[in-house]
Amino acid sequence: MKKSDLINVNIDNQLFVKPEYLTHPFISGNKYRKLKYNILKAKDIKKSTLLTFGGAYSNHIAATAYAGKVYGFKTIGVIRGEELVNKVDSNPTLKFAKGCGMQFKFVDRETYRHKSENDFIENLKSEYGDFYLIPEGGTNQLAVKGCEEILNDDDEVFDFICCCVGTGGTISGLINSAKSHQKILGFPALKGDFIREDIRKFAKKDNWDLITDYNFGGYGKIKPELITFINDFKKKYNIPLDPVYTGKMMYGIFDLIEKQFFPMDAKILAIHTGGLQGISGMNIKLKQKGWPQIE
Repeated sequence: MKKSDLINVNIDNQLFVKPEYLTHPFISGNKYRKLKYNILKAKDIKKSTLLTFGGAYSNHIAATAYAGKVYGFKTIGVIRGEELVNKVDSNPTLKFAKGCGMQFKFVDRETYRHKSENDFIENLKSEYGDFYLIPEGGTNQLAVKGCEEILNDDDEVFDFICCCVGTGGTISGLINSAKSHQKILGFPALKGDFIREDIRKFAKKDNWDLITDYNFGGYGKIKPELITFINDFKKKYNIPLDPVYTGKMMYGIFDLIEKQFFPMDAKILAIHTGGLQGISGMNIKLKQKGWPQIE
């Protein structure tokens, strides 16, 4: 993606968006980057099944299901929340994944917390046979390698690189590939900054920080002012934002610019990591609350 593909969203020529969500219609943004080398590794070691984890509206679940369909893998999704077992067809994300051929295993939230433990994994192998394991959110060393390819030589002109943070894989890739003069700012979708330790497992530099003031109460939480911002942003720039990740990041960047957080002559690049499939699920929740819809 060249600099000419970037979108200017600031009248002072200060802020640009890298539209990674346009990389693929279904495996979009950072999910494409994270899955790229994992798919190649799974093929190389002759695995025929991909197994991964996620919640009800997980971008990663949707992307993995579609990747399995395209590249010839059987896919299994371990889904957080037993109550979802009879709600697949009313859940846009799970319905899409099911349509791509993904098989589900629904577990309660307490059980789900043990998803990384050996006993849990061994029980899954006993139930489903051999598989290639992709962690929740897709983050592992191969995913970070893919995310290191987001930045290119044309992006050297930017002083700050901003991205959303979920499981830490995308920001780790950006940290590793950034130039020495660049600062990487992560906007966590989850409350708190405990994700720092996970990022340090993969990041090779100290050129980064987390901005934790724009999670709107935590993962999947939303407020009317965020909906208004997302809808106004799309009308003005023709760029859709999702309410869990990119909407919060962009809201934060605009607020920081307003507060003069960035130097006047600084160039800022915001990485649009996709996640747009989650809008449909959020709109179901918003309708139940009687709130405006995300357009």
